[in-house]
Amino acid sequence: SLHGLYISVTAVGEVSKESVVYRNTAGKGDLICVTGDLGAAYMGLLILEREKQAFKADPNLQPDLEGEEYIIGRQLKPEARLDILKVLDGIKVKPTAMIDISDGLASDIMHICMDSGLGCRLFEDKLPVSQKVMKAAMQFEISSTTAALNGGDDYELLFTIAQKDHEKLKDVMGISVIGHMTEKQEGMSIVADNGEQIELKAQGWDGLKRE
Repeated sequence: SLHGLYISVTAVGEVSKESVVYRNTAGKGDLICVTGDLGAAYMGLLILEREKQAFKADPNLQPDLEGEEYIIGRQLKPEARLDILKVLDGIKVKPTAMIDISDGLASDIMHICMDSGLGCRLFEDKLPVSQKVMKAAMQFEISSTTAALNGGDDYELLFTIAQKDHEKLKDVMGISVIGHMTEKQEGMSIVADNGEQIELKAQGWDGLKRE
């Protein structure tokens, strides 16, 4: 390495065949769900970058991070949502498809859509965005919806469920229903607060080159 020590860790596990959930098994009409809240990791990155630039300009400056512990923690200390898997198992709900949100909500729902041969419709007013993210987004003069859709690094779970399982899931804390799967020809879109339907575009990291 030209820049110091890097440590890369790979975790390997096992699961029974009947418990495996893939990206390519969502069905038309399935509900799209997400855990936790979105956009905080990206806003944490912006805050850290801002303070880094301030430090470069004046090494005597102390970072101004008061009140930003949650947002910065989401960037620096992501947690795997194993708790949600236990909750789903407890209420006897098996997702029809699942992925974690590493590249951004827009990019990752598009992975499920393309792999399952379907489209999707998300709803802006259903996206779980915290007040802290909204406040930070205002400071940086960006849309909190943009942060939620394209920020990435949230490492929340994005999954689909059959409509029949909605009753089991609707009162579970920390899980939001944000849309549904559609026919492929209906495309991949989000319905804005004003009712306008906007085509989804993946602006986050995409490790696969797709045609």
